[in-house]
Amino acid sequence: MRVSFQQLKDEIKRVFIKYGVPEEKAEICARIHTESTYDGIYSHGVNRVSRFADYLQRGWVDPNADPVIEKDCGAIKVINGNLGPGIVNALFAADQAMKMADQYGIGMVGIRNTTHWMRGGTYGKYVAEKGYVGIMWTNTEQCMPPWGAKEGRLGNNPYVMACPGVDGGPVMLLDMAMSQYAYGKLQVTRLAGKKLPFPGGFDKDGNVTDDPGAIEESRRIMPMGYWKGSSFAFMLDILGSILADGVGAVDLNAETKGSCGGCSQVMIVIDPKKTMDGEKMNETIRRAIDYVKGAEPAEHSSGVHVPGEGCIRFHKEHDEQGIYVDDTVWKDILAL
Repeated sequence: MRVSFQQLKDEIKRVFIKYGVPEEKAEICARIHTESTYDGIYSHGVNRVSRFADYLQRGWVDPNADPVIEKDCGAIKVINGNLGPGIVNALFAADQAMKMADQYGIGMVGIRNTTHWMRGGTYGKYVAEKGYVGIMWTNTEQCMPPWGAKEGRLGNNPYVMACPGVDGGPVMLLDMAMSQYAYGKLQVTRLAGKKLPFPGGFDKDGNVTDDPGAIEESRRIMPMGYWKGSSFAFMLDILGSILADGVGAVDLNAETKGSCGGCSQVMIVIDPKKTMDGEKMNETIRRAIDYVKGAEPAEHSSGVHVPGEGCIRFHKEHDEQGIYVDDTVWKDILAL
């Protein structure tokens, strides 16, 4: 199924309003879901619409709640998301962090008691397009086994790094889960009837597998870098809880508040103009890109890429053919 940007956004907005989201917030959330899909991140764009509607219906997200600043320490703020829409809370926090970076050179915002922010890269891209550097993450409920265990005790905690692009071009954006493949990527791959490019977890018998459906069934995703990804996820959980005055995986339960219901998030935003001249920054980024992309490709390689580059390919495809939406996902949205 191929649809236009406007058609997709309007349909998502219709659903959110139907499920009780005020029009202004519905417009914001629908735009972010659509932009994520346009960027090729189907897993956290259009594929999350039905889940968000379900959370609204269950009362796990309060569509009328607004974020409140609870602590203000100059370059540090703590915000209570009041279980409102995670997208709205995260954009509010990013705006606060940029204001602090203007004043102090750096701003750190911890968001507690919030809900799923959908695609974490949204907020890195948001600040980078305005000229800032962003380092951000969220903790989640337990959904990944620690290295050496079979039972999920860690969150698959997304981590984001972003900075401006060269001469106002596409931003440099890293947005990654702590597993080899996020659950959303498993879903997209399964719906496409494909296998994973590399093994991404274990089946119910403990065998390493590239079958996305088998990993979804066992809930045993593989930490990236094995024990390194496991430790990385653990530290993000701890630091997220501490810096947001919130909670982590040990207290988050998807069965009572949905995925990320009540989670803790951190946004660190820096004004790079305080550390480097703009032209010098452009040249530094340009030289780094050229150096990396100039490496000799490995055997069977599709090329050497830098973070954020994938969006360019999806934009071209979606502009020419319309935005791709899985047929089943589209039918589910139309039925809501």
